[in-house]
Amino acid sequence: MRKEIIINSTANEIRIAITEDKRLSELYVETPEKERMVGDIYLGKVAKVMPGIRAAFIDVGLKQDGFLHFSDIGSTFSDYTSLVDDEDSDIDVDDDDEDVQATENRESSSFQSPPSLNESKSVAARVSQTASRGNGKAANIPDIKSGQDIIIQIMKEPVNRKGVRVTSEVSLPGRFLVLLPFDGKIGVSKKVFNFKEKRRLRRIVRNILPPSFGVIIRTVAQDKDEAALKQDLENLIATWREIEKSVKAESAPSLLYKDLSTTSSVIRDLFTEDVDRVITDSKKQYKEICAYVKSVSPQLLEKIELYKEREPLFDVYGIEKEIATALSRKVWLKSGGYIIIEQTEAMVVIDVNSGRYAAKREQELNSLRTNLEASREVCRQIRLRDVGGIIVIDFIDLDDEKNRKKVYDELRKEFRRDRAKVTVLPMTEIGIVQITRQRIRQNILHSFSEPCPVCGGGGLVQSKSSIVNQIERWIRRFKSESKEFRLILRAHPSIIAYLKEGTISRLKKMMFKYFVHIKIQGDDKLSIAEFHFSSIRQNKDITDQYKS
Repeated sequence: MRKEIIINSTANEIRIAITEDKRLSELYVETPEKERMVGDIYLGKVAKVMPGIRAAFIDVGLKQDGFLHFSDIGSTFSDYTSLVDDEDSDIDVDDDDEDVQATENRESSSFQSPPSLNESKSVAARVSQTASRGNGKAANIPDIKSGQDIIIQIMKEPVNRKGVRVTSEVSLPGRFLVLLPFDGKIGVSKKVFNFKEKRRLRRIVRNILPPSFGVIIRTVAQDKDEAALKQDLENLIATWREIEKSVKAESAPSLLYKDLSTTSSVIRDLFTEDVDRVITDSKKQYKEICAYVKSVSPQLLEKIELYKEREPLFDVYGIEKEIATALSRKVWLKSGGYIIIEQTEAMVVIDVNSGRYAAKREQELNSLRTNLEASREVCRQIRLRDVGGIIVIDFIDLDDEKNRKKVYDELRKEFRRDRAKVTVLPMTEIGIVQITRQRIRQNILHSFSEPCPVCGGGGLVQSKSSIVNQIERWIRRFKSESKEFRLILRAHPSIIAYLKEGTISRLKKMMFKYFVHIKIQGDDKLSIAEFHFSSIRQNKDITDQYKS
């Protein structure tokens, strides 16, 4: 598979496209208003403890408090220090490099909030005192109290009305290693399949790892020598020491550590040997990327290119068109079928339709072919849009159980490319597939759009007839309580036009019916569902007096 990283930079926006076989598979967008937050470390203050939902809300200085579930709280400080000597632990962990996911998906590793063992008791007091989680079971209610200081790390970006999700299990990702302060364990990515290489990497890290630290060895560390790993580890420890100093100097809430920008994190995490080239149209970024790669993986320098042509970079590679598709609810398939993607508050619903393909013979076989093609496109769209949470796909009905399994297997195969954690359930008899996908940041739709001020983000507005009925009900209430008969109506121009339609207009019919004279004024500053009545005699707006 041919893989490329293409970076387009403007004064107010940086867009990073990852293509697979010249098709857009992932897109990252960073603007001054929507900076990347995953991986940032804060000294926060516990605002509320909610035992009923097994969570606490942490004030980190953002608009909304961070959400800290009890399952994301590490061991007590005293319990955690007992893990320091456990350096020989053999742990396999997933290497989901998606924004390093703040924790490198370390399913088997546990680690504590970050005060150093070498720091004073005043620093240790800032660490959350929590109960250990045993054998993957739910933790008991931890000893966490409102008003106390706690060190947390952001693990999920805010979405809609939800604030950031945070963890007290802090990690620092590097090029080859992920540092786990106070963990004392050495984990190796599950994507390192060679047993001898795993053993070699563990041996190297065990010899250079200082006491009271743990690490996860990342996939990209394969075949690297001790010097490269040691340099990466020293950089991470130096960063951690700076965070320790900040803990003593700062008061909550405050930012202790800002993780890399989106561009830097993508280069750190995704620019590996399987990438054919990195192209950027920014001289500044080109120099920064070259400088970083030269220090960590000089053999990749020849794959970095500076784009100098006049035609926009994303136009040349057809990425702009694919972004437009990603923002559309309807995506066509080559066979003539199509999928509809609907975003709701609770889940994302995807409907597969046969379209022109339905007219052909052999319905079961054609339905299978459409479903298989849709499976591949759905997986690509989910990755591209970075859809997270619950996803429900309504496929075309299949009678044969073997065919339903083929669609299920195709989905699982395609999702192997996805770095996020994905769970796919088998297809039901009515063609429904349920999926859960890990969410780290806002999906692409939120990056390029904002809720419509007219429809409130629902995609629908009230019909003109419904609004005119509301106007008529207002007039009826007005006439039942007032003896006035002269009014001014201000409404959206489309509503005014609708009122004036017909030989005997709707407006005239209302005036005759209720014996009232209404002067109309169009106002395009009003939303389509908004209207205002003013009394000519009183010379004021009286709309609210007669609302239901």
